[in-house]
Amino acid sequence: MTQLNKWTGKKRRLSLIDQAAYNTCMDRIKLNQADRAFFTLVSEAIFANPFGQKRQDLDRRILGVSQGARPVHTVAKVVERVTKKLAALDQGQIRRLQDFSEPDQAILSNVFLFHIFHGCIDPFDALIDAQAGQGCEGRVVDFADPVIRQLTQRGFTQELACRYFSLFYQIRRAYFFIDRGLLGVSPSMRQLRENLWNHIFTSDVRLYETSLWNRMEDFSTLLIGPTGSGKGAAAAAIGRSGFIPFDAKKKCFAASFTDTFVSVNLTQYAETLLESELFGHTKGSFTGAVAAHDGLLSLCGRHGSIFLDEIGDISPSIQIKLLKVLEERSFTPVGSHQVERFHGRVIAATHQPLDVLRKQGTFRDDFYYRLCSDCIELPSLCQRVQESPGELDILIAHTVTWITGQRHDALCRTVRGVIDRRLGADYAWPGNVRELAQCVRRVIIKQDYQGDFASQTRVSGGETLADQMRAGSLRAEDLVARYCKMLYQRLGTYEEVARRTDLDRRTVKRYVAM
Repeated sequence: MTQLNKWTGKKRRLSLIDQAAYNTCMDRIKLNQADRAFFTLVSEAIFANPFGQKRQDLDRRILGVSQGARPVHTVAKVVERVTKKLAALDQGQIRRLQDFSEPDQAILSNVFLFHIFHGCIDPFDALIDAQAGQGCEGRVVDFADPVIRQLTQRGFTQELACRYFSLFYQIRRAYFFIDRGLLGVSPSMRQLRENLWNHIFTSDVRLYETSLWNRMEDFSTLLIGPTGSGKGAAAAAIGRSGFIPFDAKKKCFAASFTDTFVSVNLTQYAETLLESELFGHTKGSFTGAVAAHDGLLSLCGRHGSIFLDEIGDISPSIQIKLLKVLEERSFTPVGSHQVERFHGRVIAATHQPLDVLRKQGTFRDDFYYRLCSDCIELPSLCQRVQESPGELDILIAHTVTWITGQRHDALCRTVRGVIDRRLGADYAWPGNVRELAQCVRRVIIKQDYQGDFASQTRVSGGETLADQMRAGSLRAEDLVARYCKMLYQRLGTYEEVARRTDLDRRTVKRYVAM
């Protein structure tokens, strides 16, 4: 009987515990249908590419703006509406994730992150500007504690709050450098910005946030585009936007983005010196090696990226050594047997048609396939202006401000006048954005710019296409080939050349390779 009473009492206690848990579960807040629909849109927006059409459509739906209406909405208005909705949900007290039913917790987790992130954009921008001016020395982040406190008050653990704070910083840096470093309203530039964002965070930010935020060094990048089209700016946007963890004890980030991006133009070194510059060397490893030297790969730390510009110009022997870096994440300095670890991410660029170089045997297929986790094409300036004529005015204004240090509308009008008078609307801009900068400088100095028409038609032996046509020495196939090559140098992609010439893409590639 005693045992029965003990068992009955134990059962009653267990029932009370179960009942309390049940009551707690029943007491959790459940979103009504309208709130759930609204917050679901916000939850989707946090994972949408800010440079993509999907994010614009989500912003419209959050604000209740129809697709055909004028685009009067802004991110600020979206944040304002989310703030009002959360205030109504909180009802005077800060609600935690655990206050809501489990199906709603996943939605509100993203909504809380969305709201807290947009509340600290201005401090993050100020931090980026200050860090860019200060250099590699880390800065104390005085607004970190309040932001992390907001996250923990919403129910996130301290560990998660610190990681999300680091992710906030990465997201803001990526937007900052892509938006400010790659200007333009043309479709090709919109696509470029969208591609760069996807390359940094992948096309599935959920997967990145849960599994890949500390594993992206295995994803190499190949930037392809004509000379002067902005490959360096694109590489810098990627290289300065890597994940950098926040150190809560020191109240600063583990590294400065100014120190995580290493850039090198591979053509500036002789073949005999390039290996030493990349991999380093030991003292006495060759004549003139009076001291040990750390190569650029050593300078690229765990959170960094190395930009190898003009990768199409390096020899097959260097390609083999870099292939080992990509595949095994290791390298050996010249004259050493000590294997060193490479922790960074590789970004490479070339203006040369790599498929032609591979066909010629000067660019290894295995190196190419390991290098191109993602290939991003940059449009030529000519393509951008033809897509959107107003693009030229945007770039002129930016270049004038960059050169003079201030906005100067009168000078912008002068530059545009010289371009219209001297070059015309169909000028090919063979030097792309770099040539435009030189054009602005020439106008400032001489009030004139005559362009670079000769480089567009120059062929072997110093003759131009016009010379050969007048001499009657060109076959029809040669003429088409020269024209395709000229367009490819200007536009940078086989697809665009095929569209302009009404030829098949494979035919265009064959002509360019001739």
